[in-house]
Amino acid sequence: MPTPPFLLSTGQMRRLSPHFPLSHGMPRVDDRRVLSGIIYVIRHGLQWRDAPTAYGPHKTLYNRFIRWSRMGVFDRIFAALAAQDGPPGRLMIDSTHLKAHRTAASLLQKGLFPRCIGRTKGGLNSKLHAACDGQGRPIVLLLTEGQASDHRGAALILPQLQVGACELIADRGYDSARFRDALTMRGIVPCIPSTRSRKLPIPHDALLYRQRHHIEIMFGRLKDWRRIAMRYDRCAHTFFSAITLAATVTFWLGQ
Repeated sequence: MPTPPFLLSTGQMRRLSPHFPLSHGMPRVDDRRVLSGIIYVIRHGLQWRDAPTAYGPHKTLYNRFIRWSRMGVFDRIFAALAAQDGPPGRLMIDSTHLKAHRTAASLLQKGLFPRCIGRTKGGLNSKLHAACDGQGRPIVLLLTEGQASDHRGAALILPQLQVGACELIADRGYDSARFRDALTMRGIVPCIPSTRSRKLPIPHDALLYRQRHHIEIMFGRLKDWRRIAMRYDRCAHTFFSAITLAATVTFWLGQ
């Protein structure tokens, strides 16, 4: 079989393999080759049938990705690797929209599993909420429909943060008394500019606030993965698995 254009290193596989599910019955096809093929497809925005033949049958790549997505394997890998450095001393929070392709947005029906696709001025899209550390590495990710507010995303992310005394940087879209009080109760110092509607602006550390660009860079690096920047997956859990896999490879896996 020819050499694939991209292949995970043995060191990377040593970090990933403890989180793989146990094989029952017949041994699985080569984990390294299959997982590398899944990463290649997501990064380059390919249809599964267009995956290079060096990774093996495209149906094997697709079936492995769907099966492990349903099992939450990629989500657990991301959570485990992101937690290895312990609680961060600095946090940043923000969100970004991810455009939904017509193949992902079709057949939307009420009463089924949530698709996390909503309509905004920019059309049908999903919204990715994220909290990252001071180095711009994501530690918590959340997918919602496109019209979800930043406050709703922050309220869902905050309980997942394992932090002590630290700082949190966010733009003025997160300025609310409820969110500030929730941060203070957890020992987190907010660095959030006041909205223009506040009669008495709350001062913030302008020099510290300049570090917020790290989370914008993080979103940009995730959107370099073409199946992240444009959502093709109908099911929310498969699309979120692609996001967590991209975040793991880009920020937490190393060489």
